[in-house]
Amino acid sequence: MAYNLLKGKKGIIFGALNEMSIAWKVAEKCLEEGAQIVLTNTPLSIRMGKVEAFAEKNHIPLIPADATNVEDLNHLLKESMRHFGGKIDFILHSVAMSLNVRKKRSYDDLDYDFLQKTLDISAISFHKVLQCAKKLDAINEWGSVVALSYVAAQRTMYEYNDMADAKAMLESIARSFGYIYGREKKIRINTISQSPTMTTAGSGIKGFDSLVDFADRMSPLGNATAEECAGYCICLFSDLTRKITMQNLYHDGGFSSMGMSYRAMHQYNKSFDTEKD
Repeated sequence: MAYNLLKGKKGIIFGALNEMSIAWKVAEKCLEEGAQIVLTNTPLSIRMGKVEAFAEKNHIPLIPADATNVEDLNHLLKESMRHFGGKIDFILHSVAMSLNVRKKRSYDDLDYDFLQKTLDISAISFHKVLQCAKKLDAINEWGSVVALSYVAAQRTMYEYNDMADAKAMLESIARSFGYIYGREKKIRINTISQSPTMTTAGSGIKGFDSLVDFADRMSPLGNATAEECAGYCICLFSDLTRKITMQNLYHDGGFSSMGMSYRAMHQYNKSFDTEKD
Protein backbone atom coordinates (compact mmCIF):
# COMPACT_ATOMS: atom_id res chain seq x y z
CA MET A 1 0.00 0.00 0.00
CA ALA A 2 1.32 3.45 -0.93
CA TYR A 3 0.78 6.52 1.26
CA ASN A 4 2.37 9.25 -0.94
CA LEU A 5 4.81 9.95 1.91
CA LEU A 6 7.47 11.23 -0.49
CA LYS A 7 5.29 13.07 -3.00
CA GLY A 8 7.29 15.96 -4.42
CA LYS A 9 10.55 14.85 -2.82
CA LYS A 10 13.78 14.14 -4.66
CA GLY A 11 16.65 11.91 -3.61
CA ILE A 12 19.78 9.94 -4.43
CA ILE A 13 20.09 6.21 -3.79
CA PHE A 14 23.61 4.77 -3.43
CA GLY A 15 24.32 1.06 -3.78
CA ALA A 16 21.53 -0.62 -5.73
CA LEU A 17 23.05 -3.65 -7.49
CA ASN A 18 20.28 -6.19 -8.12
CA GLU A 19 16.94 -7.37 -6.74
CA MET A 20 18.66 -8.65 -3.58
CA SER A 21 19.97 -5.18 -2.64
CA ILE A 22 18.28 -3.24 0.13
CA ALA A 23 19.02 -0.11 -1.92
CA TRP A 24 17.10 -1.64 -4.84
CA LYS A 25 14.08 -2.19 -2.57
CA VAL A 26 14.39 1.38 -1.27
CA ALA A 27 14.46 2.71 -4.83
CA GLU A 28 11.29 0.78 -5.67
CA LYS A 29 9.57 2.05 -2.53
CA CYS A 30 10.63 5.65 -3.21
CA LEU A 31 8.97 5.52 -6.61
CA GLU A 32 5.87 3.91 -5.11
CA GLU A 33 5.64 6.71 -2.54
CA GLY A 34 5.84 9.46 -5.16
CA ALA A 35 9.52 10.49 -5.06
CA GLN A 36 11.85 11.28 -7.93
CA ILE A 37 15.23 9.62 -7.61
CA VAL A 38 18.69 9.34 -9.08
CA LEU A 39 20.54 6.03 -8.81
CA THR A 40 24.29 5.74 -8.42
CA ASN A 41 26.92 3.06 -8.03
CA THR A 42 30.50 2.45 -9.13
CA PRO A 43 31.04 1.81 -12.86
CA LEU A 44 32.12 -1.78 -12.06
CA SER A 45 29.00 -2.46 -9.98
CA ILE A 46 26.82 -1.05 -12.73
CA ARG A 47 28.41 -3.41 -15.25
CA MET A 48 28.13 -6.41 -12.89
CA GLY A 49 24.61 -5.74 -11.62
CA LYS A 50 21.17 -5.08 -13.05
CA VAL A 51 20.71 -1.48 -11.98
CA GLU A 52 21.10 -0.11 -15.51
CA ALA A 53 18.06 -2.09 -16.66
CA PHE A 54 16.13 -0.93 -13.58
CA ALA A 55 16.95 2.70 -14.34
CA GLU A 56 15.96 2.38 -18.00
CA LYS A 57 12.70 0.63 -17.16
CA ASN A 58 11.70 3.36 -14.70
CA HIS A 59 13.19 6.30 -16.66
CA ILE A 60 15.56 7.18 -13.82
CA PRO A 61 18.98 8.81 -14.26
CA LEU A 62 21.85 6.49 -13.41
CA ILE A 63 25.02 8.45 -12.65
CA PRO A 64 28.18 6.39 -12.08
CA ALA A 65 30.18 7.51 -9.05
CA ASP A 66 32.77 6.06 -6.71
CA ALA A 67 31.57 7.07 -3.23
CA THR A 68 35.19 7.28 -2.06
CA ASN A 69 36.07 9.83 -4.76
CA VAL A 70 35.26 13.48 -3.94
CA GLU A 71 35.39 14.54 -7.59
CA ASP A 72 32.86 11.84 -8.51
CA LEU A 73 30.60 12.84 -5.63
CA ASN A 74 30.64 16.51 -6.58
CA HIS A 75 29.76 15.57 -10.16
CA LEU A 76 26.94 13.31 -8.94
CA LEU A 77 25.43 15.98 -6.71
CA LYS A 78 25.67 18.73 -9.33
CA GLU A 79 24.16 16.54 -12.05
CA SER A 80 21.38 15.43 -9.72
CA MET A 81 20.48 19.02 -8.85
CA ARG A 82 20.58 19.89 -12.54
CA HIS A 83 18.24 17.01 -13.30
CA PHE A 84 15.82 17.89 -10.49
CA GLY A 85 16.01 21.62 -11.11
CA GLY A 86 16.94 22.25 -7.50
CA LYS A 87 18.16 20.72 -4.25
CA ILE A 88 17.54 17.18 -3.08
CA ASP A 89 15.57 16.02 -0.04
CA PHE A 90 17.06 12.67 0.90
CA ILE A 91 20.05 10.36 0.40
CA LEU A 92 20.49 6.66 1.10
CA HIS A 93 24.05 5.47 1.73
CA SER A 94 24.12 1.70 1.18
CA VAL A 95 27.81 1.20 0.49
CA ALA A 96 30.03 -1.44 2.11
CA MET A 97 32.82 -3.84 1.18
CA SER A 98 35.67 -5.65 2.93
CA LEU A 99 38.54 -7.28 1.06
CA ASN A 100 39.61 -8.95 4.30
CA VAL A 101 36.24 -10.70 4.42
CA ARG A 102 36.38 -11.58 0.74
CA LYS A 103 39.90 -12.93 1.07
CA LYS A 104 38.99 -14.76 4.30
CA ARG A 105 41.58 -12.93 6.40
CA SER A 106 40.69 -13.36 10.08
CA TYR A 107 40.45 -10.36 12.40
CA ASP A 108 43.75 -11.23 14.10
CA ASP A 109 45.51 -11.48 10.73
CA LEU A 110 44.21 -8.45 8.83
CA ASP A 111 45.85 -7.02 5.77
CA TYR A 112 46.09 -3.36 6.74
CA ASP A 113 45.88 -2.08 3.19
CA PHE A 114 42.62 -4.01 2.93
CA LEU A 115 41.51 -2.51 6.24
CA GLN A 116 42.08 1.02 4.94
CA LYS A 117 39.93 0.21 1.92
CA THR A 118 37.22 -1.28 4.16
CA LEU A 119 37.07 1.91 6.22
CA ASP A 120 37.22 4.20 3.19
CA ILE A 121 34.48 2.39 1.27
CA SER A 122 32.18 1.44 4.14
CA ALA A 123 32.46 4.45 6.46
CA ILE A 124 34.62 7.36 5.32
CA SER A 125 32.67 7.49 2.05
CA PHE A 126 29.65 8.48 4.18
CA HIS A 127 31.58 11.48 5.53
CA LYS A 128 32.63 12.38 1.99
CA VAL A 129 29.02 12.28 0.77
CA LEU A 130 27.91 14.52 3.63
CA GLN A 131 30.80 16.95 3.32
CA CYS A 132 30.39 17.30 -0.44
CA ALA A 133 26.64 17.82 -0.06
CA LYS A 134 27.12 20.45 2.62
CA LYS A 135 29.74 22.40 0.68
CA LEU A 136 27.49 22.41 -2.40
CA ASP A 137 24.43 23.23 -0.27
CA ALA A 138 22.78 20.34 -2.10
CA ILE A 139 20.14 19.27 0.46
CA ASN A 140 16.97 21.17 1.31
CA GLU A 141 16.23 22.16 4.90
CA TRP A 142 14.61 19.30 6.83
CA GLY A 143 16.20 16.87 4.41
CA SER A 144 17.17 13.37 5.55
CA VAL A 145 20.27 11.23 5.08
CA VAL A 146 20.23 7.54 6.05
CA ALA A 147 23.07 5.00 6.09
CA LEU A 148 22.73 1.26 6.63
CA SER A 149 24.54 -0.24 9.63
CA TYR A 150 24.58 -3.46 11.64
CA VAL A 151 24.58 -4.47 15.32
CA ALA A 152 28.21 -5.62 14.99
CA ALA A 153 29.09 -1.96 15.56
CA GLN A 154 28.19 -2.57 19.23
CA ARG A 155 28.54 -6.33 19.68
CA THR A 156 31.08 -8.88 18.56
CA MET A 157 29.56 -10.99 15.79
CA TYR A 158 31.38 -14.09 14.62
CA GLU A 159 33.24 -13.61 11.31
CA TYR A 160 31.95 -10.05 10.73
CA ASN A 161 35.60 -9.02 10.88
CA ASP A 162 36.76 -5.47 10.10
CA MET A 163 33.31 -4.54 8.84
CA ALA A 164 32.38 -4.16 12.52
CA ASP A 165 34.97 -1.40 12.86
CA ALA A 166 33.64 0.27 9.72
CA LYS A 167 30.05 0.20 10.99
CA ALA A 168 31.13 1.70 14.33
CA MET A 169 32.82 4.52 12.45
CA LEU A 170 29.78 4.96 10.21
CA GLU A 171 27.52 5.46 13.21
CA SER A 172 29.98 7.91 14.78
CA ILE A 173 30.04 9.97 11.58
CA ALA A 174 26.24 10.13 11.63
CA ARG A 175 26.32 11.57 15.15
CA SER A 176 29.17 14.01 14.59
CA PHE A 177 27.98 15.30 11.22
CA GLY A 178 24.35 15.13 12.37
CA TYR A 179 25.03 17.75 15.02
CA ILE A 180 26.63 20.15 12.56
CA TYR A 181 24.15 19.60 9.72
CA GLY A 182 21.19 19.79 12.08
CA ARG A 183 22.37 22.95 13.79
CA GLU A 184 23.18 24.78 10.57
CA LYS A 185 20.74 23.39 7.99
CA LYS A 186 18.03 21.44 9.87
CA ILE A 187 19.14 18.30 8.02
CA ARG A 188 18.85 15.03 9.89
CA ILE A 189 21.28 12.12 9.70
CA ASN A 190 20.57 8.63 11.00
CA THR A 191 21.74 5.05 10.63
CA ILE A 192 19.55 1.96 10.47
CA SER A 193 20.93 -1.16 12.16
CA GLN A 194 19.23 -3.77 10.00
CA SER A 195 18.75 -7.49 10.61
CA PRO A 196 21.26 -9.68 8.75
CA THR A 197 19.85 -9.66 5.23
CA MET A 198 20.80 -12.01 2.43
CA THR A 199 22.12 -9.52 -0.10
CA THR A 200 24.86 -10.18 -2.65
CA ALA A 201 27.41 -8.60 -0.29
CA GLY A 202 26.10 -10.38 2.80
CA SER A 203 26.19 -13.77 1.17
CA GLY A 204 29.97 -13.39 0.79
CA ILE A 205 30.48 -13.50 4.56
CA LYS A 206 31.47 -16.93 5.89
CA GLY A 207 28.59 -18.59 7.73
CA PHE A 208 26.19 -15.77 6.92
CA ASP A 209 23.26 -18.11 6.33
CA SER A 210 23.72 -19.49 9.85
CA LEU A 211 23.87 -15.94 11.24
CA VAL A 212 20.58 -15.13 9.50
CA ASP A 213 18.97 -18.23 11.01
CA PHE A 214 20.33 -17.51 14.50
CA ALA A 215 19.09 -13.90 14.44
CA ASP A 216 15.68 -15.06 13.29
CA ARG A 217 15.46 -17.53 16.18
CA MET A 218 16.55 -14.85 18.66
CA SER A 219 14.23 -12.08 17.46
CA PRO A 220 10.68 -12.09 18.86
CA LEU A 221 9.38 -10.60 15.61
CA GLY A 222 11.82 -12.45 13.37
CA ASN A 223 14.32 -10.85 11.02
CA ALA A 224 13.37 -7.67 9.20
CA THR A 225 13.38 -8.20 5.44
CA ALA A 226 14.91 -5.95 2.81
CA GLU A 227 11.41 -4.81 1.81
CA GLU A 228 10.61 -3.92 5.43
CA CYS A 229 13.88 -2.01 5.72
CA ALA A 230 12.87 -0.04 2.63
CA GLY A 231 9.66 0.93 4.37
CA TYR A 232 11.63 2.14 7.39
CA CYS A 233 13.89 4.22 5.14
CA ILE A 234 10.84 5.82 3.54
CA CYS A 235 9.57 6.79 6.98
CA LEU A 236 12.91 8.44 7.79
CA PHE A 237 12.94 10.28 4.46
CA SER A 238 9.43 11.60 5.07
CA ASP A 239 8.26 14.65 7.01
CA LEU A 240 6.88 12.36 9.72
CA THR A 241 10.35 12.04 11.29
CA ARG A 242 11.55 15.64 11.23
CA LYS A 243 12.92 15.61 14.76
CA ILE A 244 14.81 12.31 14.59
CA THR A 245 18.52 12.78 14.02
CA MET A 246 21.93 11.47 15.15
CA GLN A 247 20.32 8.12 16.00
CA ASN A 248 21.27 4.55 15.32
CA LEU A 249 17.86 2.95 14.89
CA TYR A 250 17.56 -0.80 15.32
CA HIS A 251 15.38 -2.49 12.72
CA ASP A 252 15.93 -6.10 13.68
CA GLY A 253 12.75 -7.62 15.09
CA GLY A 254 13.99 -7.04 18.64
CA PHE A 255 17.29 -8.93 18.28
CA SER A 256 19.37 -6.08 19.75
CA SER A 257 17.43 -6.23 23.04
CA MET A 258 17.55 -10.00 23.45
CA GLY A 259 19.78 -12.19 25.59
CA MET A 260 18.33 -15.62 24.87
CA SER A 261 15.08 -16.66 23.21
CA TYR A 262 13.02 -19.81 23.64
CA ARG A 263 13.65 -20.88 20.04
CA ALA A 264 17.41 -20.38 20.33
CA MET A 265 17.56 -22.23 23.67
CA HIS A 266 15.42 -25.06 22.28
CA GLN A 267 17.79 -25.48 19.35
CA TYR A 268 20.78 -25.29 21.69
CA ASN A 269 19.37 -28.07 23.89
CA LYS A 270 18.56 -30.20 20.85
CA SER A 271 22.24 -30.11 19.87
CA PHE A 272 23.09 -31.93 23.12
CA ASP A 273 20.40 -34.53 22.46
CA THR A 274 21.98 -35.17 19.08
CA GLU A 275 25.37 -35.64 20.72
CA LYS A 276 23.88 -38.29 23.07
CA ASP A 277 22.40 -40.15 20.12
